[in-house]
Amino acid sequence: MYLGAALAVVLFAQLSPASVAWLRIMGAAVVFVAWRRPWRTAWRRRTLVLAGAFGLVTGVMNIAFYEAIGHLPLGTAVALEFVGPVTVAAFGSQSRRDVFALLFVVGGVALIADVRWAGSPQGVLFALTAAACWAGYILLGKRVATDAGGIDGLAIGFAVATVVLSPFALGTGPAWTSPKLLGMGVGIGVVSTVVPYVLDQVVLRRIGQARFALLLALLPVSAAVMGFLVLRQIPAIPEALGILAVVGGLGLRSRDPTEPPV
Repeated sequence: MYLGAALAVVLFAQLSPASVAWLRIMGAAVVFVAWRRPWRTAWRRRTLVLAGAFGLVTGVMNIAFYEAIGHLPLGTAVALEFVGPVTVAAFGSQSRRDVFALLFVVGGVALIADVRWAGSPQGVLFALTAAACWAGYILLGKRVATDAGGIDGLAIGFAVATVVLSPFALGTGPAWTSPKLLGMGVGIGVVSTVVPYVLDQVVLRRIGQARFALLLALLPVSAAVMGFLVLRQIPAIPEALGILAVVGGLGLRSRDPTEPPV
């Protein structure tokens, strides 16, 4: 996922953030459809609508987040977007212990993200839009995992999103005359969408939405750890405390295997 984010930032110099996001969606759709060939399955109308809604919400989330990091510091955008999973986790909290776990995780993410309130109101709006869509991704993703074919549902959803969001393809002109740019766009779709979203489907089939939402706090933690292991970027004291807070919060949350969906 973070390799894809790095590639996306490189493309921002030649394409708009929304155009890069559409290439990511299109690349993921091509890979999913070629891999799963979902037309072989008998689809009910309700299942198609669910998969399509999931794809659209996820596509808008990607576009809104890329626009947000075009206007805000990355840490601020990440922290604002995390409002979505936090909301899902909050509504799924079953006890006071869960509330304390949520507070630990939220504080940890804020420390890791290195929030700096600089940028524009437009960027904040984009980030909050991405947050709302991230909550929708979790809620609809659980339904896709259990009721809409799982990974086959991802193929249908991203195919729908590619078509419906095609107006954002208007800014992708330079990519179609540059194999390098087009390859990077498809590559972003693979590493930022296909691989992590398939893993999300595997996890969502096994745990509740609230627990999954809280586990998403591991994303900034993994980024910090990879920065240390690969780039030798030693976390500052606030970042280290943030990592401990996230891990502690995740360990504190209830582990009831029968946790009901939100």
